[in-house]
Amino acid sequence: MPRPILNCPLSKMARPARPIAFALALLCSALSGAAQNTPLLSGGVGFLTNTNTGNTTYTPIIEPLLAAPIGQHILIESRAALLETWAPGGNSAQPGYDHMHFIGLTYLQGDYIASPHFTVVGGSFLLPWQTYNERLTPIWIGNFQDAPIPANIGLMSTGLGVGGQLRGSAISRRKYSLAYAAYFSALSTNSQFTSERSSGGRTSLYLPEKRLEVGFSYSRLLQGTHENFFGTYAWWEPKNTAFRLRSEFNRGQHAQGYWAEFDYRMQAFGGLNSFIGRFEPLFRMQQTFRLDNSTTSDGVPLVNTQRADFGLDYNLPHNTRILTSYARQFSSTGNHNVWETGIVYRFLFPAWKGK
Repeated sequence: MPRPILNCPLSKMARPARPIAFALALLCSALSGAAQNTPLLSGGVGFLTNTNTGNTTYTPIIEPLLAAPIGQHILIESRAALLETWAPGGNSAQPGYDHMHFIGLTYLQGDYIASPHFTVVGGSFLLPWQTYNERLTPIWIGNFQDAPIPANIGLMSTGLGVGGQLRGSAISRRKYSLAYAAYFSALSTNSQFTSERSSGGRTSLYLPEKRLEVGFSYSRLLQGTHENFFGTYAWWEPKNTAFRLRSEFNRGQHAQGYWAEFDYRMQAFGGLNSFIGRFEPLFRMQQTFRLDNSTTSDGVPLVNTQRADFGLDYNLPHNTRILTSYARQFSSTGNHNVWETGIVYRFLFPAWKGK
């Protein structure tokens, strides 16, 4: 299952992006006259391949991200995606590759930072459900190209909300901190910013000395057949090590599942910047369990599914990474292999000269 970079199915990728171009023009015009601090352009450029059941897909992609402050309390955030996809065609009489392209925004939001404890967010935003959607979907951050299958539970159909959020740090102490995020999303049928009517939120506890974060998420679909979704997660990065654990458990009314990912930088052999230290072995285990077959809208298979992913990334200098992985997926409908390779470069520079 491809990483939900665009938070929309592939069948929507060819839709025009005229509203997005207009929004960008207005945004750039406003920022050029009002920004007090230098806006930053970040993001990633990559070339990815995915071989699933013997069919290979090729995807060059650019994902720019804009963070533009306006004064001391307002921040405009947006991420875009520009990609081309070549996939094997389905017509055996005329074998070849089908080509699709997409240019559009993943999200576009405005943040009003009232205080360290209170931020108001409005616009089109990534749903604050668990951790994967907000933290690991950028191609320059995630260790695997694919999103974990259970991560789709609770993300509605797109992983996007169109509406508002309240978020911030409720309590911040030396030994612990408590953060929160609550949102409401309206129904949107815009081809670029599609969302369902829903509400929910997330709360998390972070222990700095243990470098441990645990959290709980809840969301409710408020259209059609109303459904509840629950989830818990844990991230752990032991101090003075290069080991990381990331995990989630998600449950809906029709399916549940978990994923756990482990990675380790081999710093014991000359440090992180040595030849050996740049290697990063990875492992991810994931399972989904079907509670009933009454829906296909939760983004997980209709049968119980297990998958083990083995990866080996290499961290080159200048924010460049080589990604490789092999996965074996098991289910009653058949077992198959997934091979993935890619190279990703992360960039960061000011959008223009600051004052």
